[in-house]
Amino acid sequence: MINLSNKFYGFAICGAFFLNITASAQNTTAVVEVPLPKNWHQMDLKADGYYGISLNQAYQFLKGKKSKTVVVATIDSGADTLQKDLKSILWTNPKEIPGNGIDDDHDGYVDDVHGWNFLGGANGKCDFNETTEEVREFFKLKAKYTNVTDATTTDKKEYAYWLKVKAIRDSTVSKSDAEIKQLSPIMNVFMVTSGVLKSALKLTPDASFTVSDLDKLDTKNDTLIQSKTIWTGVLQQEGGTANSTKVIKDLSEYLKKLNNDINPDLDSRKNIVGDNPDDNTNTKYGNNLVKFEDASHGTGVAGLIGAVRHNGYGIDGVADNVRIMPIKAVPDGDEYDKDIANAIHFAVDHGAKVINMSFGKKLSPHKNWVDEAFKYAAAKNVLLVMASGNDNQDVDAVPSFPNDTFQDGSGTDAANLINVGASAAKLDEKLAASFSNYGKKNVDVFAPGAKVTSIDKDAEFNTADGTSFASPITAGIAALLLEYYPKLSARQVKQIIMQSARPLTGVMVLKPGSTTEKVDFTTLCKSGGIVNAYQAVLIASKTKGELK
Repeated sequence: MINLSNKFYGFAICGAFFLNITASAQNTTAVVEVPLPKNWHQMDLKADGYYGISLNQAYQFLKGKKSKTVVVATIDSGADTLQKDLKSILWTNPKEIPGNGIDDDHDGYVDDVHGWNFLGGANGKCDFNETTEEVREFFKLKAKYTNVTDATTTDKKEYAYWLKVKAIRDSTVSKSDAEIKQLSPIMNVFMVTSGVLKSALKLTPDASFTVSDLDKLDTKNDTLIQSKTIWTGVLQQEGGTANSTKVIKDLSEYLKKLNNDINPDLDSRKNIVGDNPDDNTNTKYGNNLVKFEDASHGTGVAGLIGAVRHNGYGIDGVADNVRIMPIKAVPDGDEYDKDIANAIHFAVDHGAKVINMSFGKKLSPHKNWVDEAFKYAAAKNVLLVMASGNDNQDVDAVPSFPNDTFQDGSGTDAANLINVGASAAKLDEKLAASFSNYGKKNVDVFAPGAKVTSIDKDAEFNTADGTSFASPITAGIAALLLEYYPKLSARQVKQIIMQSARPLTGVMVLKPGSTTEKVDFTTLCKSGGIVNAYQAVLIASKTKGELK
């Protein structure tokens, strides 16, 4: 759920990001905000002036205490297993011999050394380009219901579902079509102006430039001045890690995703993975390759949780003694319920105590499978942390999936799941991120998620918006608590994290999605506040663990 896609809310790539880029390109006189510190999300409001999670204060409190390694699974787009900040902290299956083509631990997954890819197929392939769930469901039901009415249908329940699917799909396609028409000219502008600037900077066509490169450029003509102005605004808006290649790549991938809603490849799953996503009797499918070209999102998520601390490189993760288990189950498009359910089972069965889930969608045709997996994790005392989504919607009124309102009516608030919204760096009216979903009943806490910097694949870095980043920051706090207080149950960790988020009563903020309407921050989530690592360890130190 990074705010570059509708799914990665996290990101899941959201159009709002590129609509902002559009505004920058069209309004070259826009005021550019001062760049935030790369680690603002870990800072302390009182000491540093940024509304981070007070991580330094937490570590000061924990100084001298012993920790126990905690396995954290990331159900995401995979991860770059060679990333310098991750390589040494990857989970390694102790019962599997790497590369021998044998299922040594007899779990049904061959060579699952560092995790698993539920989107994988034969010959090292991967189904990482997908469409949305509403598009898939639309074409699944179209032939059956196109010429049916409420009066003629023999299955009232499925017909009502079809009408819901069609309405959501039509809205998605309309939005995607509109954005393609708006953003395609912007791509053309980017291509032309980047070429002008590369020529002026004497760069090769495949090279990148940054804001600092542009600062050195002495502009002499109108075309060069305009090109520099456009790119300076765009790159400054994206933060200190941005470069021209990354911006164009992200926009290109987003346009590809939009086109996949309009002209979907509905056979990619069958042709690559080869399973039936509507049949969960076979759970042993996929391959062991977790890095593909779409691994940026999962790499950034993993880095926020546990990137090696104090190594002079990249970023410092929140937790200092974790092993990251990357599970690839989230394509560039909507995830399949079958993959999510099986990914949760895989993580639990292989020792994960925290599972981060930075994804989401508008429909869940096999919600019962995911509900069962949630309950399985609860029975095994595993904490689930998930992004609330980037649609600036009230998820109490318009649910996002997955969620812990179980289909069988057995529960509406799982004791082992934390749903996280995104907050910004400053204690002002923009504290609640404009893109974040919210909900007094269904969103538990907020955490930093606007302009957050993490590692990226191929030794790069990325500054992005998204509840996708708020979720792993929270998962990192959960792992930190379990490292130093291993007798805490998943239920207790959730409660401690929620208690750490002190209610911001009286703090009036812009309601996500609005530029004028203000609400009390406490109305946006159940706890009414933003997670705080220092407060969490203080509470944990005084809490008697439920485990033996």
